[in-house]
Amino acid sequence: MSNVQVRPFVVGDLPMMIEFDHSYHTDYVWQMDIASEDNQISVAFREIRLPRSMRVIYPRMPEALADEWSNRTGILVAELNDEVVGYVSLMEGIAPMSIWVIDLVVMRRLRRHGVGQALLMAAQSWAAEKDYRRLIIEMQSKNYPAISLVGKLGFEFCGYSDQYYESQDIALFFSKRY
Repeated sequence: MSNVQVRPFVVGDLPMMIEFDHSYHTDYVWQMDIASEDNQISVAFREIRLPRSMRVIYPRMPEALADEWSNRTGILVAELNDEVVGYVSLMEGIAPMSIWVIDLVVMRRLRRHGVGQALLMAAQSWAAEKDYRRLIIEMQSKNYPAISLVGKLGFEFCGYSDQYYESQDIALFFSKRY
């Protein structure tokens, strides 16, 4: 979507950002398999098609988002025709020389129209200007739409954390060096 403009967050953006539907639908999940044998542990992920589409609740509590955003290193918002249509929140200090993407949210009606891609590209530029060398994004193992997006943008799987979110969901981590 060529008319999308990405800019730094301002306090006036908060009401719109909080009102976004942060949930998503998925037809696939990354299922984790763990095998333990003879002092060796193997972990593998495999893509599983669900029997029906599933609505997944965002792993962070909506009422706590504004407080959490105040602790972020940076927040960028996407605008289309003077309307905030998405945002990405960024944090430094989690991994060396890296900026961590904590939240990437796009207005439901504009998903799959390039807004998320524009936000991630702007986040990468923002991080590069500050001399960071890598962008890492976290997401639920159920977030197949985001997994597909980051794969298309050249991110590579770089780890996971079991029971990472309050919901006890697995977090997947993808990174891109630049």
